[in-house]
Amino acid sequence: MNKSTSNHIDQLLLDSDIFSTKRKLKDYSHNFDYSDETILITGAAGSIGSELSKQLVHSNFKKIILVDVAESPLYHLIKELEFEDTKHVDFKILNITDEESITYLFKTYKPTLIFHTAAYKHVPLMEQNAYEAVKLNILGTKLLADLSIEHGAKKFIFISTDKAVNPISVMGMSKRIAENHLNYLNTKSDTLFLTTRFGNILGSNGSVVPLFKKQIESGQSITITDKSISRYFICKRKACHLILKIATFSNPKSHVFTFNMGEPIKIIHLAKRLLSFYQNDKDHVKIHFIGLRSGEKLHEDIVSSNESLTPTEHQDILLVKQKNYPELRKIDFIELLNVTPFMSNPEIKSILKNHL
Repeated sequence: MNKSTSNHIDQLLLDSDIFSTKRKLKDYSHNFDYSDETILITGAAGSIGSELSKQLVHSNFKKIILVDVAESPLYHLIKELEFEDTKHVDFKILNITDEESITYLFKTYKPTLIFHTAAYKHVPLMEQNAYEAVKLNILGTKLLADLSIEHGAKKFIFISTDKAVNPISVMGMSKRIAENHLNYLNTKSDTLFLTTRFGNILGSNGSVVPLFKKQIESGQSITITDKSISRYFICKRKACHLILKIATFSNPKSHVFTFNMGEPIKIIHLAKRLLSFYQNDKDHVKIHFIGLRSGEKLHEDIVSSNESLTPTEHQDILLVKQKNYPELRKIDFIELLNVTPFMSNPEIKSILKNHL
């Protein structure tokens, strides 16, 4: 691991509050003006949704509706925000795939700005639960988009992933299909659909850093899939600050954005750097390679071969532009709507491939 890689990891750890008691955190706060907006955040209790919520309560806004299906995490978010001014913030237990419930929400609140962060994101789990990936990541997104158009929402910000680029997993395919559908809607809708596509959130729920810390502190072996595996990383505060910045864009030259995340980091380098913070304890911890899991790649991409990156006025935000501008194709949802839990995972994955 060279010095630049070590410095890159250290900066990510600093920005991500991994060792908050030891380090001074970078301030990503910004007083965005959403004073005319009724804001809906799906997946509000998740890593991205909760951080967006924390940054937004310090901004000007008309109303915020924080929606999640997970009761305990949403309650924890309520407690985290209890000393903030939340008199114009509503917390809702709601499944976004429940058409009646989400329709009621749109009719009641008429949100004008939607941040859609709710998704199933764990690659190996979605390989084994493909029906749920289709139901939430694709059909849930479609339902939200349809209601956004019907009720005159101004903007819809979709949180995607680098795993949607050249996807090989159920999760990546489901997110790519959702991306493509939203891009198509921009050709026929007054609602502006914008996609943000980025890598792993360092320190988020289910990410490698909390797992590594737990393994180190308990004296277990650190488990890594492959010695060569690498990932793009960004801290959630920075990612959410950039998402909120993108939400202020009015006439973008493309509808897909990504972030300047630096070079991909080898997971083994991240593990070794974490070990270095534990001094004598690190000598008792071994690294164990367990092999790639189903649906996983060795390396991720930010753009496909038919895409290119273009700078924007913000140094950390990049436009993802199509090179050949192929005609945007309307997705035929009939087959996807007919996917059932009784179908095998390989059968559903084959259907997803047909819609990329």
